[in-house]
Amino acid sequence: MNEARSFRIPPLVIMGDNACSHVGQEGKRIGGKKALVVTDRNLTGIGFLLKIQASLRSEKIPYEIFDQVITEPAVDYVEKGLDVYRREGCDFIIGLGGGSPIDTAKVIAVMATNSGSIQDYMGLDKIPNPAVPLIAIPTTAGTGSEATIFAIITDTRRNVKMLIGSPFLLPRVALVDPLLLVSCPPQLTAATGIDALTHAIEAYTSLKTQPMSDLFALSAIRFLSGNLRQAWANGANLEARALTMLGSFQAGVAFSNSSVALVHGMSRPMGAYFHIPHGLSNAVLLAPVVEFSIIGNPRKYADIARVMGERIEGLSAIEGARRALNAVREIIRYMKIPPLSALGVTRGKLEKVVDRMAEDAIASGSPNNNPRKTSREEIIELYWEAFHQNP
Repeated sequence: MNEARSFRIPPLVIMGDNACSHVGQEGKRIGGKKALVVTDRNLTGIGFLLKIQASLRSEKIPYEIFDQVITEPAVDYVEKGLDVYRREGCDFIIGLGGGSPIDTAKVIAVMATNSGSIQDYMGLDKIPNPAVPLIAIPTTAGTGSEATIFAIITDTRRNVKMLIGSPFLLPRVALVDPLLLVSCPPQLTAATGIDALTHAIEAYTSLKTQPMSDLFALSAIRFLSGNLRQAWANGANLEARALTMLGSFQAGVAFSNSSVALVHGMSRPMGAYFHIPHGLSNAVLLAPVVEFSIIGNPRKYADIARVMGERIEGLSAIEGARRALNAVREIIRYMKIPPLSALGVTRGKLEKVVDRMAEDAIASGSPNNNPRKTSREEIIELYWEAFHQNP
């Protein structure tokens, strides 16, 4: 008999055009009296915040804005946002943006009800008390953070990207509005979209996979692989934007319930040592890691090829798996994802830290979920492949 497994998804998901305009109504429904809106200045500058403010005002809900999340989420942002939350007497949180503001909002929400420091909760299931209510509104189709029990926060003092995982990090409400993607620039569309594709592929091939997560993962791969290039080429293509956003959400649900694997284990040190955004790190690593991993479970990679539109009838499992690799490479090539060597990482810089990066990747635990087991030496080799690979 299969082992009993839990499956978590936000209690309420509102998806579609103008979904974000429901934020005031949903804040009122969950009993919110005053909101802290966690976002970044880029989003306030292009007017995304206006819809949120109007919706909150329509329900007579006061709010404070914390818009200082300007890079990858870090301990400093959480501490500053938590100070604003407490000083202004807020009782629920709205995370508006990509993975950085939403992850920051998630950790502020749990730190508002738990003592100690953020570092105390690094790892899985270490948070003792439920968070304050959180409404997540993504503005990129990438991280899936609006659907997950995870947050990644950088401890800049130790140069460590901390993975924090707990059911208490799951947002109470997710408002998934494709109209918020229209102004997303091509490079960000590419990096976040391939980040979402990575989530789905790793969720489906993870050793912690389960039937429910498989359904979400395969559907996410289908939507993302079939629409990401169109969204990248024409940001005003609302159908492509909506389907990539749906794929990103489904990928978040999938990996939140089955975990990620080698790509994510390797990408966190890239962000910590070279300050490469998380989505772009995943995009750079995806093809080398898929090529390395397919022998571990060729049947599943053949399934991935099929939902990506590849013809695999009559092929062996390993031949079908190779078609998945080719399809991944084609998307990466089409959207001009650069190699690591084109992202400000020189040979000398990589040589200096690659051993520690491999150790950090293994210590994260994510490589243990990979369908093919990896050694420290193999991870080092994969970093060099990502450094040299052709765009």
